[in-house]
Amino acid sequence: MALKNFDAMIDKYAELIVKVGLNVQAGQRLSINGKSFTRGVPLNGAPLVRAVAKYAYQAGATLVDVLWDDTETAIQRFKHAPRDSFDEYPTWRTKGLAENAKNGGALMTIYAEDPGTFDEFDQDLVAAAQRAMVQNMDPLSQLLSANHFNWCLVAMPTVGWAKKVYPELSDEDALEALFETVFQLCRLDQDDPVAAWEDHIATLHKRSQYLSEKQYSALHLTAPGTDVTLGMPAGHIWESARIISQPGVPYVANMPTEEVFSMGHRSIADGTVTATMPLSYGGTMIEDFGVTFKDGKVVDYKAGKNEKTLGDFIERDDGSSRVGEIALVPHSSPIAQSGKLFFNTLFDENAACHIALGRAYRTCMQGGETMSEEEFIAAGGNVSLEHVDFMIGSDKMDIDGITADGEAEPVMRKGEFTF
Repeated sequence: MALKNFDAMIDKYAELIVKVGLNVQAGQRLSINGKSFTRGVPLNGAPLVRAVAKYAYQAGATLVDVLWDDTETAIQRFKHAPRDSFDEYPTWRTKGLAENAKNGGALMTIYAEDPGTFDEFDQDLVAAAQRAMVQNMDPLSQLLSANHFNWCLVAMPTVGWAKKVYPELSDEDALEALFETVFQLCRLDQDDPVAAWEDHIATLHKRSQYLSEKQYSALHLTAPGTDVTLGMPAGHIWESARIISQPGVPYVANMPTEEVFSMGHRSIADGTVTATMPLSYGGTMIEDFGVTFKDGKVVDYKAGKNEKTLGDFIERDDGSSRVGEIALVPHSSPIAQSGKLFFNTLFDENAACHIALGRAYRTCMQGGETMSEEEFIAAGGNVSLEHVDFMIGSDKMDIDGITADGEAEPVMRKGEFTF
């Protein structure tokens, strides 16, 4: 990598992740995985993994355990493996991750996929592999949604990803440009990145606190192709960058992050939303798509590209066709203002308002972390194997909060908060 000060920047990135993102505690184990089908870290993530391990051990971690993976190996599977074998899964991986989380360990996930890697392959096989992963991840996902442990999701650029963002540049120049952008958007270009993050966290907290106090019964969202009313359950909570795990560890789950988010009521959603960005789902790009809700459930969907993949996760289970998360992001977000489409949910979701179909975060409901599944559903919370974010916001998005007595109050106009 010819990028100036690359090693120093990776070191700063790792320090920020460990100290602010994960907030690794003395005596904790740290698991590091990826977002691939087998949940391994792509090999290009090695420089970041090694730097994170250094800072984690300095913070008192007793063990840093890494699950590795290789995208090319996954490609060979889709080319040559028996066509009826795609429900096979390395279960030891997810069992180990869940065991570490149950025992109080931390989790770091590295998003380092090339968007569209698996577009060329039979989408039935891609869907089968994704389904096997989602099913095997469920025990860990349930612990995560109940805020059982501290975790952090970060990104590591790849050549394939960089070429999607900067198609006009050479491979090397595109990769350098994406690294520079990632570092900037994670505030690593600041004199004191940790202090810059603390200021940013405080700003987001004020927004989420304001919305939590409002306790709107619903949000009405309008934009070109979007006109939808999304119910909000009683006792909902708006969260932002910093969350406190059940054991009491403050952490930042996403780096970067520009959102405030809560949960929608699983049975109250009516209208249509149109995505304003493509969605990279398990290495498959879904484009030009939208969904229609009635009485909380998706009753119709369409996509210009990979509609079958869209339908597969919507139809995964009852909860995957319902809203689990509502997130508000101003168009003035640094990620939106970069003018780049990142083809990566971690970045694109922090450029625009978005919703997630599937599992709701229990931290977004008063008492939600200790409710039984039945109690959580009865209170309006959503339960699912899936949690898939997609972007619907833009500088044309207007949002009104609907009060308990039916009055509408402006929350966003033209993509910006009104408060």
